[in-house]
Amino acid sequence: MAELEQRIAQGRGDEPADLVLRGGRVFDVVTGAMIDGDVAACKDTIVGIGADYEGREVIDVTGLTLVPGFIDTHLHIESSLVTPYEFDRCVAPRGVTTAICDPHEIANVIGLDGIRYFQEAASHTVMDIRVQLSSCVPSTEMETAGARIDAEDLAKVMGHETGIGLAEFMNYPGVIHRDPGAMAKLRLFEGGHVDGHSPQLSGRDLNAYIAAGIRTEHEATTAREALEKLRKGMRILIREGSVSKDLDALQPVLTEAVSAYMCLCTDDRNPLDIAEHGHLDYMIRRLIALGTSPLAAYRAASLSGAEAFGLKDRGQIAPGKRADIVAVDSLEGCHAQLVLCAGKRVDAGAFAARRVIPPVGRQSVKAPRVRPEDFRARANRAETDVIGILEGKIITEHLREDIAIVVGDKRPDPDRDLMRIAVVERHGKNGNIATGFVKGFGIKAGAIASTVCHDHHNIAVVGADYADMALAANRLSEIEGGFVVAKGGEVLAELALPVAGLMSLEPFEIVRDRLVTLRAAARSLGVTLEEPFLQLAFLALPVIPALKITDRGMVDVERFEIIPG
Repeated sequence: MAELEQRIAQGRGDEPADLVLRGGRVFDVVTGAMIDGDVAACKDTIVGIGADYEGREVIDVTGLTLVPGFIDTHLHIESSLVTPYEFDRCVAPRGVTTAICDPHEIANVIGLDGIRYFQEAASHTVMDIRVQLSSCVPSTEMETAGARIDAEDLAKVMGHETGIGLAEFMNYPGVIHRDPGAMAKLRLFEGGHVDGHSPQLSGRDLNAYIAAGIRTEHEATTAREALEKLRKGMRILIREGSVSKDLDALQPVLTEAVSAYMCLCTDDRNPLDIAEHGHLDYMIRRLIALGTSPLAAYRAASLSGAEAFGLKDRGQIAPGKRADIVAVDSLEGCHAQLVLCAGKRVDAGAFAARRVIPPVGRQSVKAPRVRPEDFRARANRAETDVIGILEGKIITEHLREDIAIVVGDKRPDPDRDLMRIAVVERHGKNGNIATGFVKGFGIKAGAIASTVCHDHHNIAVVGADYADMALAANRLSEIEGGFVVAKGGEVLAELALPVAGLMSLEPFEIVRDRLVTLRAAARSLGVTLEEPFLQLAFLALPVIPALKITDRGMVDVERFEIIPG
């Protein structure tokens, strides 16, 4: 029997379904009803609900609630610090059956080869990974990246089966001021899906940005900002990552009335946070605990994301939809007991059957060897621009502090929590080293360094001691990138990320355990931040207000210019 006829026959009960889930109740994310009866699937498609079915395979889900598979609507898998395969193994068992990723982290290091790696890997994962095409590589002209991707480059990787559209358009000044390069990329995707990225943009500038055809926003950090963007036609993606934590602020906006236009995303969570708290399952639990109705929370986690990104084949447990199903203990608990991706049980056997392609981006750290004196802050005035960290946010404050000049140098001041921060160009382009000051780490001694440094992914290092800063930065070259904590001339902890300086080749469990060691080592320096490494990484992203640093210097993001040194 042909596949179409087979689906109809199994849905009608004229022949046994390939798979039947029996004993549970379906939570309908359209009406909020609980539906009794079996769920029947033919291959990868749901063909029946709310009736009794015979099946070639029957799974007993007595006492469980069946909800649609969760959709993470925006993330960068590289920032989970593991390969797409390990990300798949880490989050699919938690109910994430679709992830819409932007591989611009690896694209900033190795260009189109990084995008092609993700497209090919995504074709072999258990969960459905959709690969958006990176719009802003580099994110601005105020940094040195390892690659540049223009409109003609994007055209070479369009049309892949994993694609949806153009990923977050971070260069919002380029859009509203009609930069020719930005216009060329937008024209390439005109009429298709384009993701947004416009933190704190408002008024007529926001109107202009949306008029370009940009339809989603994950950078809203206040209810006021989210409501303005909703009213102007944008879909709001509530974000709760390892650093960017906006769920509590946006939760009051997520009502049943607007939940069809709000989605969930992580942007991004590392394996340690996932182990300690969860992924989208954590977001659902937290939303409901804060008073969001289960209908609004689960709709935002599934159907709303499917509709926002044109994935009409999923998001609801209903005939004709993709069999992405999560059996949870309760709507409030949201602990997955069984997960199906396209009708296949998510288990060790499914992961073992995947085809794994070789990694790319090895030996990508080509930084100059730095010396302690390279971190001196040569200046002739005490007033100093200082990056002010807001924990749980990637936006920062633009502070100004008086820092005494001693023998031509402004030294770190642990008593005032004023630390030296530096960015070292690591792509072998120019060897730039820029220094500045940051407040909010709490460091008393030593240094931490990282090649996860958004989005250019140069070396970022912060510390109280120049020698330890040099030790940590140089060690990153030796281990092909990653994270390093140093104190007193010794490396206390490290995590190697040899795939483009961004991803480990180890299982996610090992990465998780090493992050525990790294966190403890950072705290031994006095660090008070819960997630210091990714917080450090975002201090180098010059498209998020208010003050950041790249290899070219301190960046006033609100003016979109480098502060003269």
